Amino acid sequence: MVDAAAIVEERKLHLRVELAPEYYSVGVSARFEIRWYQNEDFNFHYQEVHQDGVWKCRWDRHPNTHNSRGHFHPSPTASRIDAEDAQWPNDHRDVCQIVVEYVRKRIEALWD
Repeated sequence: MVDAAAIVEERKLHLRVELAPEYYSVGVSARFEIRWYQNEDFNFHYQEVHQDGVWKCRWDRHPNTHNSRGHFHPSPTASRIDAEDAQWPNDHRDVCQIVVEYVRKRIEALWD
């Protein structure tokens, strides 16, 4: 599922994961940008780039003024205005499983 991964040090330090292009139709690229903190706060940003625009969503756990500490920014824009309160597991592996399952279903929907 992963084509490449790299630590990006510009702006906020994060892990960028480029997803394998064979999972997507021609002309679509997808990636994750992931930040995880020692206090268990995190940000998982998923983004697809299509010829006609960008589709994205985001899973977050961090203090903020717009929602509870745990929240989800739904597709297609991942806007702050549309953010929904959410509860995320404490174990990072469980959070990763939620995110990967969401993306798996998204990929299936793209091929339908």
